[in-house]
Amino acid sequence: MDAVLDYRTIEVTPQPTGFGALITGPDLSRPLPEAVLEEVKAAWARHGVVAFPDQPLSLEAQEAFTQAMGGFGHDPYIKPMAGHPNVLELRREPDEKATNFGAGWHSDWSFQAAPPAATILHSKVVPPVGGDTLFVDAARAYEALSPVMQAMLAPLQAVHSARQSYGTKGVFAKDTAKRTMEIIVSEEADGSLTHPLVRTHPVTGRKALFVSPVYTVGVEGMTPEEAKAILSFLFAHLTQDRFIYRHKWREQMLLMWDNRCTMHFAEGGYDGHLRLMHRTTVAGDVPR
Repeated sequence: MDAVLDYRTIEVTPQPTGFGALITGPDLSRPLPEAVLEEVKAAWARHGVVAFPDQPLSLEAQEAFTQAMGGFGHDPYIKPMAGHPNVLELRREPDEKATNFGAGWHSDWSFQAAPPAATILHSKVVPPVGGDTLFVDAARAYEALSPVMQAMLAPLQAVHSARQSYGTKGVFAKDTAKRTMEIIVSEEADGSLTHPLVRTHPVTGRKALFVSPVYTVGVEGMTPEEAKAILSFLFAHLTQDRFIYRHKWREQMLLMWDNRCTMHFAEGGYDGHLRLMHRTTVAGDVPR
């Protein structure tokens, strides 16, 4: 899928599968002209994960780009940066022993009524080893299922909750290791809500599996055993190599991914090195 010829103001170099792409041309430190912004949005919707190399950005520039993409989403359970309530600093110091943040397959904040459409991550300090981010193409994974399985999944509502991570008995509540990022454990995280297990993308119209091991805790109307059987199959299906794009970071790179049709996993492997990123989210809509 070579999309280079489709664009007039930006250059888009897709991965061989079409999932994931590199975008060059625009200067994200300044407001983008409307024509450029529309092409960036189109490339992001088409490829799911887009990377902009060589973009030295201030926090204010990243905030402005986030606003241009659709406004800020709400980021719970993590203390934001002082003076920047919509920016999370993902910092892991060289001496930290705690598990790196994001080490589990998930779609960001899928437990919200209107989860973020996009997550934007800007790299400031990239360690010399480790730290890749893996992404799953949940649309292609859905399309690879048999028609019979697709029909069975169509009416199902998946149960999403933050309790396994941020709840009173979750992973972070039991975490005793020193951590630079300030995690907020909350009773609110113990709650849950439902979303369609198969989600239709509001821009492309493609259907995608909208479940993840971190935030999907059941299927509405099913016994725990029934739900576990279906979800375990789907998690194993989604995380096959054929659906995964491995992103390798460079400093001053901005990465933006579509939470509506992907899930991701942050790898570790950089103990003894500083890793520093700034994260914002773009407001999304209610899954349908």
